[in-house]
Amino acid sequence: LLPAEAEALVRALQGSELRDIGGQGWLRQHESVEKLNMHGILSASAGQEQLLTELLVSHAKIPVLIGELICVEIWKHKIFPVLCRLEDFKPRSTFPIYVVLHHEASIINLLETVFFYKEICESAEDSILDLIDYCHRKLTLLAARSTKAQAVTSAELRAEPLASPSSMQADPVPPQELQKQAEVMEFEISLKALSVLRFITDQMDSLPLSALTRMLNTHNLPCLLVELVEHCPWSCWEAGKLKKFENGTWHVVPPEDQVKMTKLDGQVWLALLNLLLSPECQRKYRFDGFNKSQLLKLRAFLTDVLIDQLPNLVEMQRFLSYLAVTEPAPPKKDLILEQVPVIWDHILKKNSGKWEAIAKHQVKHAFSPTEEELKLQARRWAQTYSLDMLEALAPDKPRCRVCGVEASKRCSRCRNEWYCTRACQVQHWQKHKPACNLMA
Repeated sequence: LLPAEAEALVRALQGSELRDIGGQGWLRQHESVEKLNMHGILSASAGQEQLLTELLVSHAKIPVLIGELICVEIWKHKIFPVLCRLEDFKPRSTFPIYVVLHHEASIINLLETVFFYKEICESAEDSILDLIDYCHRKLTLLAARSTKAQAVTSAELRAEPLASPSSMQADPVPPQELQKQAEVMEFEISLKALSVLRFITDQMDSLPLSALTRMLNTHNLPCLLVELVEHCPWSCWEAGKLKKFENGTWHVVPPEDQVKMTKLDGQVWLALLNLLLSPECQRKYRFDGFNKSQLLKLRAFLTDVLIDQLPNLVEMQRFLSYLAVTEPAPPKKDLILEQVPVIWDHILKKNSGKWEAIAKHQVKHAFSPTEEELKLQARRWAQTYSLDMLEALAPDKPRCRVCGVEASKRCSRCRNEWYCTRACQVQHWQKHKPACNLMA
């Protein structure tokens, strides 16, 4: 994006009402977020994300993005299940619903890209409390999955990819498939929330007074992070092979790399270092019997191999050894006016009891487009998800839609699907034809 284009997109960002999600105005905002997200990733890979950071700070758009993030999270929990239960809802295309599901992933990805910077954290102001609560909800989900042996496996992540215009085919995707895809996406969103939380803990000095209390005592994030270290939901054993989730996919880890720390492992350990070793955090945290026993579990994981990869963990090892033989003083109770997050409660109170009415309104006005509206929207999506941009973002080479091997040929009409041979293209034509007609 040119600087002027990026500024226009940032200026256009504004808060949405729950009722308006999926509508034309909301879709234009989603396109802006998607373009900024892709621009942010490409800029970050080139070390040039400073412009986007400055624009988001100068136009005070971080609180807006956090509000949008929580609004679409509530939509997923309250409206989406109602939509899936409506018997008379048989959409011509499920892609508009997928766009709403994907909106949360786009925003958290954009926040992950920019929250590395201190000025972004400061510009969030009081809405940082809402973001801390959001991250806590996502990490709790992640920990619950792993402790109940329900961690997402690589097999589950091979669900039919709905995030492509091929989803706009004649046969609508059943709600069960959409729900399955939403669960897979929830896992990836939770991992992004982990990174955002770690960046927040990097900026302790810039946070509102209540943020630290909320992380340490209201949500007890240190113990939650211990759960993640203990159960490691981004790794699993399948058919005797260790698989780890990195860069959006599961990879088989060769035996010599099984003790190697992944980026996600690093994020958890860095967040723990920030939360436990800061003097201010140690003064505020309750080191009672339960918390102390949970934290001491970390000693079993602090091996020489791990410390070689992240030398800062030596300080953690010393702190835990000291903690094991002492009884830290109870936290001092400071008499202060505590701030509380407001976005989640405000949206719930405003729309309480209206979930079914909102779902029916969105079925009528957002998720049942005519053939003409679908064609128009397909063209807009094709412009938003620029093929050149997507190829620049993709870590792997394109794969054949039919057999999955590396592909070098593309449908010359819509330029959306890839094939390894002419035979595969002919075999897939009947399924691809409706989407091709829509996109061409």
